[in-house]
Amino acid sequence: MAERQEQRLPEPKMDPAALYREEVITDRKVGTIRVLYPLRIDGSPDPGRKAVYVGEAQIYTTMGALPLSFEIEAGSLAEAVANYAPAAKLAVEQAVRELEDMRRQAASSIVIPKGGLPPGGNLGGGGKIQLP
Repeated sequence: MAERQEQRLPEPKMDPAALYREEVITDRKVGTIRVLYPLRIDGSPDPGRKAVYVGEAQIYTTMGALPLSFEIEAGSLAEAVANYAPAAKLAVEQAVRELEDMRRQAASSIVIPKGGLPPGGNLGGGGKIQLP
C-alpha cells in the first residue's frame, strides 16, 4: 500500500502594505457599494493610495441567486453611486456570457470510456450485451 503524501498548504499571510478599512453603503433597494479606504499598518489613512469602490448585485438563474461583485471606477462616493448602474450592467452581461460558455462546454463535452477506445476505434456494437 502506497503511503499517502500530505501536501503542505501555503500559509495565509496578510500584506501589511495593502490594508483597507471597509464601509458598506446601500440604498436597501437596488444594491450595495463597498468602499475600501487604504490604511497604513498603524491604522492611519494612507493618502498615497485611492479608495476602491466595489459594487455588489445578484442575478437570478434557474439554479438560484448568483452574487456578482464588480469594481466601480470612481474618485468619490457620489461618482460610485452614479456609476453603479453601468458597472452592474457590464457585470451582468459578463456573467451571462460566462454562463452561456459553460453551458456550451458542458453540452459539447465527449465522454470517453475509462480504458479509452479499443484498437481501430470500434466500440463493439451490434446491440449485443457483453458481460466482462
